[in-house]
Parts: sequence; structure tokens; C-alpha cells
Amino acid sequence: MAFVRRFTPLLAKTFLNIPINTQGRRIHRWVSPTLIELKYREKKQGGKVINPRNTFLEWNLEAELYAFGKRLNEEFDSDLLLQAFTDRSYVIKEEMKQKEMEFDLKMKDNRELVKEGEKFMEEYIQLYLEAVLPKFPVEGIVGIKNHLMSESVLANISLHLGTKDIILAAEYPVERQILANTFKALVGALLQSSGDEQSGHFVRDFVITQLQGQDVNDYWHIEDPWTMLTDLMSKTGSELEPRLIGEVGKNTLLACYRVGLYLDKKMLSSGFGETVATAKEMAAREALKKIFATEENMYPINFKLNGIPKSTSDLRYKISAN
Repeated sequence: MAFVRRFTPLLAKTFLNIPINTQGRRIHRWVSPTLIELKYREKKQGGKVINPRNTFLEWNLEAELYAFGKRLNEEFDSDLLLQAFTDRSYVIKEEMKQKEMEFDLKMKDNRELVKEGEKFMEEYIQLYLEAVLPKFPVEGIVGIKNHLMSESVLANISLHLGTKDIILAAEYPVERQILANTFKALVGALLQSSGDEQSGHFVRDFVITQLQGQDVNDYWHIEDPWTMLTDLMSKTGSELEPRLIGEVGKNTLLACYRVGLYLDKKMLSSGFGETVATAKEMAAREALKKIFATEENMYPINFKLNGIPKSTSDLRYKISAN
């Protein structure tokens, strides 16, 4: 042990004197000015030019369409799939070229498939939401459906499915409307190729799953939640009583009030706000969420329903009927 204590300081000094090579990122001084000059020249010429993928030498449209269907694990009719990717602007552009070359070649655009796919999607989404949200009113179902059918949502889905480079359009990059219409046309093409059930599963897997992690209450704006809540309670014969159960910072800019709603002397919900009226409104919204079973801790939406769900619109509560 004495030998170890004697030579420990010497060993420590030896390790401290070992040179350590550190790798640093060395960028030459000419790199930054060169990149700035190149960016300036690119901007002066109108920006970066993005060439469509179908202008490359190795592009094969038939192979891309075949691979697209296999990636999605769907069986598309080849002619219908090509029609779904053909926008009206591309057909007009090709017809003008054909007139100059004095020959006529008929081409089909995707307008009919867009209408057919859009109609099917609206019906299927309506039925699916009614099945997975059995207590949600019709107006709320319509609000969610309008969100899922919006141009921004469908265009985002279409873009991430890889349709941007396959779409035949007059201009590139394609607009958001063309992306959304292409997705609707794909649904229409699948509907004619594989039938209703397979098309429904396609819409379920790519469109309805966009609700994952979202609050469905955000897609339905309730103008007067207190009136709606009292109308619901009046049908049951129960008496709803709001109570101020907490306040802090009264008569200051940071005032906060808490209002509780009591039903038959039992608390139904509570809400916070900078005024008593706001807290009462928030409490009413929380109570409606409980009634409609759409609270923040609600059971996750079921994205595994098979087949075409049955309609329950006639049995569902309608706000407009009151």
C-alpha cells in the first residue's frame, strides 16, 4: 500500500501530460462569401427552379403508378388510377399542343372521380363519426366532418402519400387544391376498383385517423353554452344551480373566479374565468363535454371499425331542432 501511495502522484502527472487531439470543424474563409454570392445570383434569376420529377430521363409513369398502389396495399384499376392523377389543367395544355401538331388524342381528367370520391367520403365520415361518438350532437359531427374534408387536411394527406410528383398538371409545384382533389379522385378510383368496404377502410386509415390526439370539441363552436345546457336539463326535469365557489385577486387585473354547477345538490362541473360570467360559461362548456362524453380524458376514438357503419342521425340529439 505504501508503494501505491508513493507512485500515485507520478501516475496522475503522467496522464495529465498525455496530449489529447480534438477535432474541430474547420471552414475556410472563402465558403461564406461564396454561398452568399451564389444565393444572390439565384435570387436575381427568379429563385430556385424546381423541375417536376416526370421531366427526368429515368421517369416511368406506368411503373410509378404501379408502385403507388402497392405502397398503399390497394388494388387500383390502372386506367382509373391514371385518370385520378390527371388534372383538368394538364388536359387543356395537352389539347393545345395537339392542335398545333394537327392530331387528336382523347384524354380523361379526374373531375368525375373527384365528385364521386367526395360524395363517398362525406357519407362514410358522417356514419363513422356517428358510430364512434354516439352522444355527440349532429352539429358537432358535421363540424368534425367539415374539418376532415377541408382542403388543407386533404392536401396534407395527399402530399405525404407521395402524389405530388405523380400528378399530371399544367404547373409545378402543384397547388393545394389540386392535391386535395387528387386524393378525392383516388378514393373515387378505389371505389370503382375495390368496392365500398375497401374504400371506407382507406378513408378511415388516412382521413379519420387525423383526429388522433385532437380535441373534437374544438371543431364545433357553441355560441351560448349556458342556454344549451339549461335546455338539456329542462328535458330531464332537473334543476341546475350555479354557485361561486372561489375567487382570488378581486378588483385587480389578475382577478380569477371559479363557478361550480350543481345538479340536484351534486357538483356537475366547474369553470374558471376573469369574470363570474366567463367562469359560468366555462363551467357550462365542461358540463356539456361530460354530457356528450367528449371530455379531455375521454376514451380514445376507435379507428378499427370494419365495414360501413349504420346511420344513427334520427336517434341523435339535434341542437337546431330546439
